[in-house]
Amino acid sequence: MTLPGNDRLLGILSVLVAAMLWGTTGTAATFAPEVSAVAIGAAAMGGGGLMQAMLAAGRMRRHRTQLKAQWRWLLAGAIAVAIYPLAFYASMRLAGVTIGTVVSIGSAPLLSALIEYRRDGLRLGARWMLGAGLGLSGMLLLCLAEGSGHVPAGTATGVVPGTLLGLLAGLSYALYSWTSRRLMQQGIASRAAMGATFGIGGLLLLPILLLTGAPLLASWGNAAVGLYMAVVPMLLGYLCFGHGLARIPASTATTITLFEPVVAAGLAVAIVGERLPAMGWAGIVLILACLICISAPVGSTRPQAESPDHRPAR
Repeated sequence: MTLPGNDRLLGILSVLVAAMLWGTTGTAATFAPEVSAVAIGAAAMGGGGLMQAMLAAGRMRRHRTQLKAQWRWLLAGAIAVAIYPLAFYASMRLAGVTIGTVVSIGSAPLLSALIEYRRDGLRLGARWMLGAGLGLSGMLLLCLAEGSGHVPAGTATGVVPGTLLGLLAGLSYALYSWTSRRLMQQGIASRAAMGATFGIGGLLLLPILLLTGAPLLASWGNAAVGLYMAVVPMLLGYLCFGHGLARIPASTATTITLFEPVVAAGLAVAIVGERLPAMGWAGIVLILACLICISAPVGSTRPQAESPDHRPAR
C-alpha cells in the first residue's frame, strides 16, 4: 500500500516530468518554421489525444458505463482540449510568443484554483498563495527578460486580443484539468478519463488539421516535428499529467506546470542560441522557489466532507 505522502510526491514528480516535456515544444517547432502554429497545435494535441484514446481503449471500455454517466463533464473537458491549442497558438501569433505563453500558462493555476473554490469548496492555504505568487512573479520577470529590447513585428495591434485569447487558453487548460480529475474522483481510472477526454478532443481538432496541416507533409523534417510533438510532449506528457492528476488537486498540478517556461527558456539558450539576461535567471529562481513551496508536505486543504473513500481510481 502506497503511503499518502509518497503518493502525493509521485503525483508532483509526474506533473513535473510533464511540464519538462511540454517545455520542448517551442524549440521543436523552430525546426518546422513553414508550418503554421495552428497546424502544429492541431497536430500535436489532436494526434496525441487520439493516440491516448487508442492506448486507453481497454480501460475506456471497462469504464464506459461511468463515462456515459459523466458525459457532461467529459464533453466539457473534450471541448476545452480542442479550444486550448487554437487559443494558445493564436495568442502567440497575435501578441508574440512571450506574452502569449506567459498569459496562457500563468493564468491557468489561478483559474484552476477559482474553479476548485467554486465547484469543490477548496480552501486555498497561505502556502499555496505564497507559491502561486512566487511563480507568477517569476513568470513576469521571465516575460520581461525574454521580451526586453524588441517588440515582435506585427504584434503591436494584437496585444489586447492576443492577451484575451491567452486567458481563454488558460481557462480551457484549467477546465480540462479539473474535469479530468473529477472523472477520476468518480472512480474512473486516470488512463480512461484522460484517454476519453483527449480522444474526443482530438476528433474535434481533426477538421482544423485537415484544413491547415498540408505543410506537415511537405518534407520529412516537418513530418518528424509533427510526430515528435504528438508522441513526446502530448502523448507521454499528458500520460504523466493524468498520472499526477489522480494524486494531487488540479490547482496544484497547474501551478507546478509553471516549470514549463523554465525548460523552454533553457532550451532556447542552449539550442536556439538566445541569451537570457539576469532578470530572466531571477525569474527562474522564483519559479523554482514556487515549486519547492507548492511541493513541500502540507496538511489537507479540502473540506471535511471529502473522505478517503472519494480518492480517485489508479
